[in-house]
Amino acid sequence: MSTENEYQPINCDDYDNLELACQNRMVLEVTLQGGDVLTGKATDLVLRKKVEYLVVSIDNELRELRLDAIISYNHPDLGTVVIDHSPS
Repeated sequence: MSTENEYQPINCDDYDNLELACQNRMVLEVTLQGGDVLTGKATDLVLRKKVEYLVVSIDNELRELRLDAIISYNHPDLGTVVIDHSPS
């Protein structure tokens, strides 16, 4: 999803789960719109210019993923979580 697209916030429960993943530094397998799958350690959630991002560490490099571009994420303790893109 390009940054020119208007940001659509994700469901609050899904945001809270990602926040917990960051606090516990969980390694997540993240599926993005377009089909890309990335595996990285969740480190932070940030807000830049009214767009929220999940910061993941992949091979010791930080990468910011727009929350509205995440389709799902997977962790052995959580199973697969499909992001609800309808705001609550």
